[in-house]
Amino acid sequence: MPDEDKITELSQTIETAVAGANSLGELDEVRVAALGKKGSVSAMLATLGKMSQDERKIAGPKINGLKKSISALIDVRLAELKTEELAKRLASEKIDVTLPLPAAPVSRGRIHPISQVIDEITAIFSDMGFSIAEGPDIETDYYNFTALNFPKGHPAREMHDTFFFNPDENGERKVLRTHTSPVQIRTMETQEPPIRIVIPGRTYRCDSDQTHTPMFHQVEGLVIDKSSHIGQLRWVLEEFLKAFFEVDNVVTRFRPHFFPFTEPSMEVDVQCDRSGSEVKIGQGNDWMEILGCGMVHPNVLRMSGLDPEVYQGFAWGIGIDRLAMLKYGMPDLRAFFDADQRWLDHYGFRPLDIPTLFGGLSS
Repeated sequence: MPDEDKITELSQTIETAVAGANSLGELDEVRVAALGKKGSVSAMLATLGKMSQDERKIAGPKINGLKKSISALIDVRLAELKTEELAKRLASEKIDVTLPLPAAPVSRGRIHPISQVIDEITAIFSDMGFSIAEGPDIETDYYNFTALNFPKGHPAREMHDTFFFNPDENGERKVLRTHTSPVQIRTMETQEPPIRIVIPGRTYRCDSDQTHTPMFHQVEGLVIDKSSHIGQLRWVLEEFLKAFFEVDNVVTRFRPHFFPFTEPSMEVDVQCDRSGSEVKIGQGNDWMEILGCGMVHPNVLRMSGLDPEVYQGFAWGIGIDRLAMLKYGMPDLRAFFDADQRWLDHYGFRPLDIPTLFGGLSS
């Protein structure tokens, strides 16, 4: 059994070593030499097993007390050394804080509101089982007008609405698409029903004022099946509006309208509150036109190679730019395309703020 003098001597030796450690590495060496598996204190603890019960009652508390006191001493010295090393590091890495640092690229960059809203829209409809479809910005007269049941001489074909290209060698004039509806035709030509797609993209018309620009963005939806009906259309639109505007309830109003490619055709109003400085969706007593929709015209189904006696469907179209203005309070559509850094800093979104339904579209 180690006598008390030996324990005292070992304690003093270790205390001196701890006090003399001038770095974290040196202190760790002292700790291992004392408390490690082969350390001096550990070796002394190992002798307890060879002692009698009476000897252990005397030596055990002394050796365990030595271990605790050494551990506490090492912890105190460890904290002192960390503080000293931090002070040295701060002194060596001192900078002139009067000079502002440029923000990191990920902090300076901003996602354009249109890109953000497209991501929000695709997140909502993807969760509802829709696929995302795309098509060319430059279209033929057939896909942009004829296949969508626009008769010859329809006003939308005229120069004041449509950007026409010069005639090609066959005398045909391509156009910048005036809507994303041509993608509906291309999809129906190549895909067997059931079809559930949404089509976000750029569109072009000869128009420019506070709420119109020559290039703008639309998202269209198309559902083709054997049993599609207006009740499903209304449910899809109301669920989308609730998710997009992040409200618990919306009330919609369907009004008769005319679109060449749907029959019946309807415009949809959403209940809102205009009493304050912003439009609030899902409350109030006012109404605002939000989109157009209808059941796909039988002629459109025929032109796409589908039998209207077997298949029917519904479609809708919404202005993405207008949705962004309503949700995020932007008063002038023209500012979307001015490339003003101040505007983008104010209305833009941080690159890592990816919209999700479970995390919040605009959080």
